[in-house]
Amino acid sequence: MEYRNASLKDIASILLLQKKYHISTVSEEDKQDGFVTTLFSEKQLKDLIENENGLAIACHGERVVAYVMAASWHFWEPWPLFQKMIADLPNTRYLDTVLSTNNSYQYGPVCIDKEYRGTEVLPNLFEFSRLQMKERFPILITFINKVNPRSFKAHTEKLCLDVIKSFEFNDNQYYELGYDMTKKTRGSNL
Repeated sequence: MEYRNASLKDIASILLLQKKYHISTVSEEDKQDGFVTTLFSEKQLKDLIENENGLAIACHGERVVAYVMAASWHFWEPWPLFQKMIADLPNTRYLDTVLSTNNSYQYGPVCIDKEYRGTEVLPNLFEFSRLQMKERFPILITFINKVNPRSFKAHTEKLCLDVIKSFEFNDNQYYELGYDMTKKTRGSNL
């Protein structure tokens, strides 16, 4: 398995994986195993790659089997959910620190092909992404929809993210989680 930053030539494969596991297109059978809720355009992926260096992928041969996004809050500002999270940063403490756009960044979504779930792909991809972002930000922040228990379990039990609080947006309930960027990812062999 190869873990690396995505390049522009990977965008088509990433869009296919996103479509396969997006909540609007994932099969009912697969929905219980996790899904992504945000659709990213080709332009947004290009911006993430070129301006944030924030799109990490796992490849099995030539095939992209997983991706994870990570970017500064500035990248996420156009989305209403992230606007709410950004506005709430000064009211949020993690690691004895009041959060800000300067000391934290937003991780996710992460999408892993069903065939590779429950393997070393998640901890290794998370670790690869952490290594890309740790010099810029000491704290990782993310959120998980409460109707996605597989993702919650993977992030809290396997990756050891901490639940900071819960919040509501657009009639959906979310967990907000954090991670100390100085900690190597448990289970990673990178």
